[in-house]
Amino acid sequence: MLPAQESPRAEWAAASPASVGNSPAAADADYEAGLPAERTNIFDEAAFTARASEAGIPVRRFGRPASVSDGFYLIVGVFKEGKNLRRSVRKLKRQGLDAGSFINPENNLNYVYASHYTIPEEALLGATSQLDGNYQGDLWILINGEISPAPELRAPADEFSAGTSPGIAGKESAMGQAGRQAAAETPIQVSTGQGTPQQTNRTVLLQRADRYFDIMWYAEAARLYEQLLDRDENAYSFEIIRKVADAHYFNTDMERAYHWYDILYDRYGDEMSAANLFKYAHALKGNGKYGRARRIMRLYDKVTDAGRSGEAGQNRLLRETVMDNILNREAAYGIRNLDVNSKYSEFGPMFYQEDQIVFASSVDSAFFHTRRYKWNNQPYLDLYVSRLNAEGDNLEHGVKFSKTLNTKYHEAGVAFSPDKQTVYFTRNNYGKRLRRDKNGVNHLKLYRSRKVGDEWTEAEELPFNGESYSTGHPALSPDGKQLYFVSDMPGTIGGTDIFVVDVLGDGTFSEPRNLGPGINTPQKEMFPFITGRKLYFSSNGHVGLGGLDIFQVSFDEEIGFLEVENLGQPINSKKDDFSYIVDEATQKGFFASNRVGGKGDDDLYSFQRLLPEETNENAIAGVVTDLVTGDAIPEALVTLLDANNRKLKEIVTEADGSFVFQDLDSNTRYRILVEKATYSEQQEEVATRDNEQVDVELPMRKLQERIVVEDGVRKLKTGPIYFNFDKHNIRSDAAEELDKLVAVMQEYPSMVIAIESHTDSRGSSVYNRYLSDLRAKSTRAYLIENGIDPSRIQSAKGYGEDRLLNDCDGSVRCTSQQHQLNRRSEFIVVDM
Repeated sequence: MLPAQESPRAEWAAASPASVGNSPAAADADYEAGLPAERTNIFDEAAFTARASEAGIPVRRFGRPASVSDGFYLIVGVFKEGKNLRRSVRKLKRQGLDAGSFINPENNLNYVYASHYTIPEEALLGATSQLDGNYQGDLWILINGEISPAPELRAPADEFSAGTSPGIAGKESAMGQAGRQAAAETPIQVSTGQGTPQQTNRTVLLQRADRYFDIMWYAEAARLYEQLLDRDENAYSFEIIRKVADAHYFNTDMERAYHWYDILYDRYGDEMSAANLFKYAHALKGNGKYGRARRIMRLYDKVTDAGRSGEAGQNRLLRETVMDNILNREAAYGIRNLDVNSKYSEFGPMFYQEDQIVFASSVDSAFFHTRRYKWNNQPYLDLYVSRLNAEGDNLEHGVKFSKTLNTKYHEAGVAFSPDKQTVYFTRNNYGKRLRRDKNGVNHLKLYRSRKVGDEWTEAEELPFNGESYSTGHPALSPDGKQLYFVSDMPGTIGGTDIFVVDVLGDGTFSEPRNLGPGINTPQKEMFPFITGRKLYFSSNGHVGLGGLDIFQVSFDEEIGFLEVENLGQPINSKKDDFSYIVDEATQKGFFASNRVGGKGDDDLYSFQRLLPEETNENAIAGVVTDLVTGDAIPEALVTLLDANNRKLKEIVTEADGSFVFQDLDSNTRYRILVEKATYSEQQEEVATRDNEQVDVELPMRKLQERIVVEDGVRKLKTGPIYFNFDKHNIRSDAAEELDKLVAVMQEYPSMVIAIESHTDSRGSSVYNRYLSDLRAKSTRAYLIENGIDPSRIQSAKGYGEDRLLNDCDGSVRCTSQQHQLNRRSEFIVVDM
C-alpha cells in the first residue's frame, strides 16, 4: 500500500514531523546528548560516505578546510559573489533554515549551505529527509575539518536506569541549537542530583527511539529500541517491547515482530489488548505458525465484542474451517517473479495499452534525486511503464511514465478510463511542500489527469479528498462509471475501507458509499480491482495466511456482493500479497508480494491460472414436496427455462421427488417450472455459481382445496353466487365470491374457465334461458373488469332451468329459498 510519505503497504498514513530546527535530527534538540549505542569513538568516514551514497547523497571534502566550524554542511548551491548568492541565502532563511555561505579556499567560490551539523547521524538524516521536507532541490554533504567522536553511549548494562532522570528535558532543551557543537565535542555529563551519565545516555536513547516511533520512522525506531534492550534487562517494560514489536510489524518484518511479540506475550500476556493480540497472531501466521496463531485468535475473540456477545465460538469455528480449506486447497496458479524487479519496491500494476503495464517503483538511478522516506528507508515512489514480453508474463525494463505526474514524493496506484485518456492515481497531499494535518500527518489524496495529445495534464484533486484523512488505491469499473477507492474517511468501519462513487456524465462524482461489512472488516481492506463480475482486494481482516491476503467476491446485480473467498496459495503467502489484477478472458494477471525469495522489498509477480480438464460442475438439484405434508412428489414435470422463458430442458422427478439439471452455465439466472396433476403450478428463479451445484426445494400446493370433480368435470370451488328473482345484476354477496374467483385465477395465471349460469323453474323456459345467459354475461363482464384477460374465459353461457339442483320444477310446491338454490353460476376448469 502507499501510505503518506511512508511504507508501500504496511500503514495507511504516516506522520511527517513538524519542522523544529533544520532537520528531523534538529527536531530532536532535546536529545542531542548522543547517538545510538552502536557508535564507537572513531568517526568512520568511509562508512559514512558509503551510507550516504547508498541513499543517493554525494559526499565531498575540500583539499584545504574552509574557514568555518568543523562538521557537516548540506550544500545546495555554488555562486560567485553577488546578488544571486545573497538572494539564495535569504530565501533559505525565510524557509526557516539555518542557512549561510562560506568560501572554498581552493577555488574562491561561495558555497551555500542549508544546514550545518556536528553529528554524522543527524547530517545523514537531514539530507535524506530533505530537511524534513522543508527544502525541495538537489543537495550534497560537505565534510569540513576534523570530526570529533560522537558522545559515548556505551556503559555497563547494570548502570542503565529504566526511568527518566528529573530535569533532563529542561536542561537539554535549554542547551538548544547553540549547544550542539559542544555536545559533539564532549560527552555530556548531566547532573540532576539523581541520574548518572549512563542513565542520562540511556534516557536520551529511549527518547530518540520514541521520537522516531512517533513520527513513524519505524526502521530507525526499531534499531534504537533493540540497542537499548540489548544492553539493559531492566528496559524490558511492556511499552518498550510493544513498540519494538510494532515497529517491526509496521515495517512488515514479521520475523522480528514475531520475536518481540512472543516476548511480550510471555512477560505481559495478561496486559495485551485486542490490537496487540491481533498483530501477534498475524506475525505468527507470517512465520507459518498457524496452530499458535489460532490459539491467539481465540484469546482475541474473548476480549472483543464478539467474545462478550457470545459469538466467539461461532466465529472461531468458521475462521478455522476457512483456514483449513485455504491450506488444503490444491494450487490453481503458476506464478513468476518479474525481471523488472529491483532491490527496492515494485507494486501496484495496472493494464495500460494493449501490451503495457504501469506500476509503482522506488528504484531511481538518478544520483542527486534519490530521496528516501524513513518508514523503511527506501526512495520515494514514482510511476513507471513497461512493455510485456511476447508471452505476456514478464516485464524487463521500466521507464518513467510521465514527467508531469511524477513528483518528488509518492505517486502510485493508477486506474485508467476505458479509452485510456483519463488516469486516476494516488499522491501525497503536496503543494509546494508536504501538507500536514494538526497532528503532523501527511495524508494521501486521489488525483485525476487527462491526456491531451501525447501529454498528461496537471493533475487535479478529486472532490471527496480530505485534509484529515487519506484516499487512495483507485480502481475503475470496466465501463468507467464507478470508481472504487480506499480511505479512512469518516464512516470507515475499520483501519481502511473500500468505498465507491459513481462517475457522472459531466465528470463529477456522487457521494462516497462504503461497501459495507460484507467486504470491509474492523481491520484493513485495500487495493481493489473490479472486473465485470468480480471484485478483488487485499485484506488482513478476513481469514488469511498472514499479512495481507488477496480475496475475490462475485457480484450479483440483484443481490449485490456474495461470499468473500481467499484466493489461496500460491497467490497468497505468509507475507503481504496485494495489488492483484487479472484479465478474465485469458486468466493471466499480476500482483505484488514481499514473500520470501523475492528480489527486493515488494516484488511484482505474473500468474497464469492453471485450468483443470474441462469439467462442468454447474448444476441445479432439487426436491419437489407437498407444501402441507412435506411428502415428496414423484413424477412431477420440471422444466428449465432461460431468462427469456425459452424451454431448455425437461425432467420428471424420481420416486423421492428429486431432480437435477446438469452442465449449466456459470453465474447464470434460470427459471424452474414444476407441474403436477391436482397441484398448482410452482415457479422459482435460481442463479448458478462458479462450477458448483445449487440446491433448491420446491413445495407445491394441492388444487383440491379449490377444485372439485363432479361427474368427471373439474369445477372451481367457490361460495354460492346468487341472483335476485328476474334480475341479472351482480349482488354484493355475489361480488365477494367473484372477487375470490379473481384471486384464484391470478394465482394460477394459465387457468382457463367456462361460465355456466342457471335460473329456477318459475317463468317460461325460453325466458329463463335468456335471463340465465344475461347472468353469465354479467359474471364474465365482472371478471374482466377486475383484471382477468378475456382469453381466459372460454365461454359464458346460460342454461335456464335445464339443470335444476332440486325437485322444484313446478310440479311441487317450493319455498323461495329452495328456488334460490337453482339461481346460480358455476365455473368449469377447462385448462390449467
